[in-house]
Amino acid sequence: MRAKTLVSTAAAIALSIAIMPIGLGAWFESWSAWNVATPVVEVNSPQSDGCPIESRDGLSLYIASTRDRVPNDIFAADRASKQEPFGTPVSLGAPVNSVFNDFCPTPVYGSYLFFVSERTDEGPTCNAGSGRGDIYLIRRNAASGWGAPQHLGCADDGTGPNTTGAEFSPSLVTTAEGTFLYFSSDVTGNQDIYRSRRGRGGRFGPPVPVKELNTEFDDRMPNVRADGLEIVFSSLRLTDARGIDRQGGFDVYVSRRSSTRKKWSPPVNLGPAVNGPGNETRATISWDGERLYFGRDGDIYSSMRTRVRSGH
Repeated sequence: MRAKTLVSTAAAIALSIAIMPIGLGAWFESWSAWNVATPVVEVNSPQSDGCPIESRDGLSLYIASTRDRVPNDIFAADRASKQEPFGTPVSLGAPVNSVFNDFCPTPVYGSYLFFVSERTDEGPTCNAGSGRGDIYLIRRNAASGWGAPQHLGCADDGTGPNTTGAEFSPSLVTTAEGTFLYFSSDVTGNQDIYRSRRGRGGRFGPPVPVKELNTEFDDRMPNVRADGLEIVFSSLRLTDARGIDRQGGFDVYVSRRSSTRKKWSPPVNLGPAVNGPGNETRATISWDGERLYFGRDGDIYSSMRTRVRSGH
């Protein structure tokens, strides 16, 4: 039987305060192409590293790694400014990390962290276990540290977005139309991209497929830019909307829209500057839109671009 424990009322209220809407006046901005991606050498290790994502201020990089042990744990590396390299990643420790796989960290405003865990021994799960992670939310208090992880609830009993399959890469975005949690799941077979709308009280609703981004191939690990107008994800599709073949295994694709009221454009491959013959996974865009991070075959890479204002 599925327990119906969700994000606590206190956490839901705090989250509703913490997530502030983003203005939509930036849609007319354009960007240069991403430059050739290079390894983030200061955070990579001889073990497997992946799931990179910056904090909102750009001063921390969260990753998942097997450097301490197998399975994955979540780490964070800090830096004093965006112009400096990151320091050595430090494990977030319990209760974020457990004896199970913990990965796909996603920091959000207000010291909250979404992450995925395969833990089965703490409260409700949706058939979680090896290869079947669920999405959790946790908050860090400056005085007392991390609180208890909050399971987001299960889709099959109507209490949340998690499915009986494997969830990956939660990505939160607030728009004029509401607050949405994007993620991928293999509940119907291959990984597809879904979104869940945050309702009253801070609870997230059932997952709805983002049909314009999904194919019969594996489409996974979405990340939405802060203004809700650009999304990156990994896919095994053979070609993109322009008929360009994929570079290797999983490639990073991008889709855009001129308004959060509109559907996403046909996804296109980011090309050889980002994608190579290996597997590029869990790409994320920094809050300011200038940096792209992703995992490639056990190492973390980054690419940069510059903003070009095209006028009003």
